Amino acid sequence: MSVLRNLKIACNNCSLQQLCIPVGLEGEDFTKLESIVGHSRPLPRGKHIYLPEDRFTSLYAIRSGSVKTYNVASDGTEYVTGFYLPGEIIGLDAVATGIHPCGARTLETTSLCELPYDRLEDLSAIIPSISKQLLRIMSQELHSEEQLLMMVGSQSAEARLVALFLSLSSRFSRRGYSATEFVLSMSRSDIGSFLGLAVETVSRLLKRLQEQELIQVNHREIKLLEMEKLRAMVK
Repeated sequence: MSVLRNLKIACNNCSLQQLCIPVGLEGEDFTKLESIVGHSRPLPRGKHIYLPEDRFTSLYAIRSGSVKTYNVASDGTEYVTGFYLPGEIIGLDAVATGIHPCGARTLETTSLCELPYDRLEDLSAIIPSISKQLLRIMSQELHSEEQLLMMVGSQSAEARLVALFLSLSSRFSRRGYSATEFVLSMSRSDIGSFLGLAVETVSRLLKRLQEQELIQVNHREIKLLEMEKLRAMVK
């Protein structure tokens, strides 16, 4: 069951609207979309938005905070499949089957906008630009995932970690945040799970990158010091 209640939210006042579904909508069309959007009080860290195998009913746009998606193996081991930031939409991977293949859980206090999919489909029939924007978002997500997979796929452990930092850098920058200084809301364990690395390896690599003066780490705060050198490591 959804953790969100269907309450009206003002997309017009959201600083992230140019990254989300309202792009290009004006006047009456914008109002129609706003009428179906729901939101809740901010969710605390560790709160499930949906579980693996839950029935798909809504897409969720992250308004603030961050979310991880994950799968659970037959032995109960959790594997992180993605990290999502403000302005990004989760739940798209369930559109085809109607069942969430992954679970989604907040990494920090997070605010979401809920887009009930059946109502969104009805609205798309009236406002074709919504369908176009959904396709654009899906395409952008696939492109981002492909880029990260290409950087991570056959790379060394160190290059995989750097690739993740560069991906986060690009996505934060697109949202108007610093491309070189940001907070890692995910744990070292989550990073290791996502990259296929042991937690000890992640910690060792962070130390090595600091010693090389390529990054600076203070708890979960990270500063990318040598962007060109970091980019060269994943080519």
